[in-house]
Amino acid sequence: MPRTITVKGMGNVKTAPDYVVVSMNLEAQGMEYEETMEQAAQQIDYLNVSLEAVGFEKKSVRTTSFNVRTAYESVKNKNGNYKSVFSGYVCSHRLKVEFDFDTKRLAQTLSAISKSLAKPELSIAFTVKDPSAVNKELLKSATINAREKAKVLCEASDVELGDLLTLDYNWGELNIISRTDYMLEERVMAMPMRAMADMDIQPDDIDVSDTATFVWEIK
Repeated sequence: MPRTITVKGMGNVKTAPDYVVVSMNLEAQGMEYEETMEQAAQQIDYLNVSLEAVGFEKKSVRTTSFNVRTAYESVKNKNGNYKSVFSGYVCSHRLKVEFDFDTKRLAQTLSAISKSLAKPELSIAFTVKDPSAVNKELLKSATINAREKAKVLCEASDVELGDLLTLDYNWGELNIISRTDYMLEERVMAMPMRAMADMDIQPDDIDVSDTATFVWEIK
């Protein structure tokens, strides 16, 4: 059985965000299923029309999750006992719109959404347009880090590093998002966006890390 050395390589990449994802939560509720669905469809139409007015292509808004459920409320009867009473259907819809990072473009987008009759809840994330490039750099960084560690250990042990035998990597999805918090109160959203558009906002760099495990033969 060959002698081996096992090393965990740590990869790290820092990069400036170049892409914006605006996520929106919508909720429609009605006593009838058809009524609820019509209300939900109308909300999306409102968003599409508002965003098309500031240059987005038709149907740029994409669905990320969709859920329809029945709602009940607890009601006390004349005997003082509570029972669940049907209060309607609830349609929860999570959507997003994405675009290249630009302060003025972001201001226009938020202004358009705020003026829409849909009135969604918003969250804003700064990320990268090509996450696969970041993944590749992480893997390269982890490989270089592991090999350097293995060489140091072998030199200190007066042995020679041999062939790479196995490589173990968890191909889970990475959260390539800037930690910058970008939040606006609803009252601010209703105000003119010119001042915000003139602000040169630079989101913090995205700092991601990942690991991979390498096994080399020891000569």
